Amino acid sequence: MVTWAAGGGRADEAAATARGLARGSGPRTVVLVEGVSDRAALEALAVRRGLDLDAAGVCVVPLGGATSIGRFLGLLGPQGLDLRVCGLCDAAEVGFFRRALERAGIGSPDTHEELARLGFQVCDADLEDELIRALGASGVEQVADSQGDLRSLRTFRNQPAQRERTEHQRLRRFMGTTSGRKEAYARAMVDALDLRSVPRPLDDLLACL
Repeated sequence: MVTWAAGGGRADEAAATARGLARGSGPRTVVLVEGVSDRAALEALAVRRGLDLDAAGVCVVPLGGATSIGRFLGLLGPQGLDLRVCGLCDAAEVGFFRRALERAGIGSPDTHEELARLGFQVCDADLEDELIRALGASGVEQVADSQGDLRSLRTFRNQPAQRERTEHQRLRRFMGTTSGRKEAYARAMVDALDLRSVPRPLDDLLACL
């Protein structure tokens, strides 16, 4: 059942987390996020806000893709382990989350506001997009410098395929060019943020934990 619930990308990692939950490892709240970069950002913000997720009984589970949301809600929600579930999703994936929440007997949200009341926040377009806007291009460049990637970023910007894109688009694309970079940058961008400028979906999600 656990392997079935984690049938999307990064299924092995998600299945291991779900298996621990199924064995009664203690969490009272499960936060479902689309990928490991979302988890890294939320965990980094929790540290900066002084929230110990483990002590609060919170487990953050990357789905490996939005299409797995229904499986996890079925396993963890009121029809399964009956844990409290909340989460974060990209704007383009809202439909998957709405339908899954309804099937799981959690609610029938028609708007982003209704999703938020159920504990599910929506990023526009995704969390990387939100973080880049919050930091600004110069702030992201400073993060790239701290990661030892400034020369690579400047080379990337000058590639013919990137010249017609906006700086915002180039930065988003750059984060996905190397395995593990999105996760590392998500954490580093949160660490670099002014806490008054945290993207609202991320801040609101942490506030409800």
